[in-house]
Amino acid sequence: MSQRRFHLLMAGTLVSALGLPLAALAQDDEVQRDYQIPLPEAPAGEVTFQPPLERDIPDNQYGDMVRKGRDLFVNTQALRGEYVFNEQNCANCHLDAGRLANSAPMWASFGVYPAYRGKNDKVNTLAERIQGCFTYSMNGKPPENGSEPLVAMQTYLHWMATGAPINESLPGRGYPKLEETEQGADRERGAEVYAQQCAVCHGDEGQGQKVGERQVFPPLWGDGAYNWGAGMHRVNTAANFIKANMPLGKPYSLTDQEAWDVAAFINSHERPQDPRRRTLDTLDETAEIFHDHHGFYGQKVDGKRLGDHDNFGENPVPLDG
Repeated sequence: MSQRRFHLLMAGTLVSALGLPLAALAQDDEVQRDYQIPLPEAPAGEVTFQPPLERDIPDNQYGDMVRKGRDLFVNTQALRGEYVFNEQNCANCHLDAGRLANSAPMWASFGVYPAYRGKNDKVNTLAERIQGCFTYSMNGKPPENGSEPLVAMQTYLHWMATGAPINESLPGRGYPKLEETEQGADRERGAEVYAQQCAVCHGDEGQGQKVGERQVFPPLWGDGAYNWGAGMHRVNTAANFIKANMPLGKPYSLTDQEAWDVAAFINSHERPQDPRRRTLDTLDETAEIFHDHHGFYGQKVDGKRLGDHDNFGENPVPLDG
């Protein structure tokens, strides 16, 4: 990637992140083990695909829906209280309005759906993938099939993938995978990294930052964060994202060890309950079925088991559903 292109991408990222907050995916009523069947690794090398520019959005009804989807993607809080029950936006986890390579860009995901997902043990459509983000990353309610928010987001992703090949794992897709370190992920070391590198934006208590009523940096734990069912609560997923994208404007500035450690620190804090807990009797059952992976759900931290509560944040659906 040229230096000029990199600077343009980062400038767009800063505008998106500072001006509008960030977000996330899939649900099934059946009890299934929470593991993800990964797509083939994206090939190494320079990112060659470039999504169209916003100035190229057509001036017609299709273009109107693209713009509607783009607005909801960067300001998903517009759906607060209807489909969103925390303080996240899609663009928090998919930077530069879903355009930035190695930040799970939308242009790289559109062409690989429908796809099988181990998370709910079935082939998911793109609509179901988006609905899952609302359930978990937004701690919310999935928009109904055919609803304007869901159609708008699908249309935005479709437009962004204009010219992209179908059924190919494009360079820049997802988050680059970090290998585990010999020292492992340590939350105590991570607390130091967080204080030095993250607290200035996300707050000493992970509460994020607001300007007036506008959330400009998202909460990382607590009621305003993604819930225990979101993919970002996994230490490995968070470490991958952090390494390639954080601190904002300084990607790849943390060592692999620092990325693992700070991911462990962030994700060893409480957050809203996994919504799948509503279908099960105990925390142990929920942890065994859905959390057989690199995460802290059900583990004891500072004398308390994480997830041992019936707090769903602002989500009005009760524990017994």
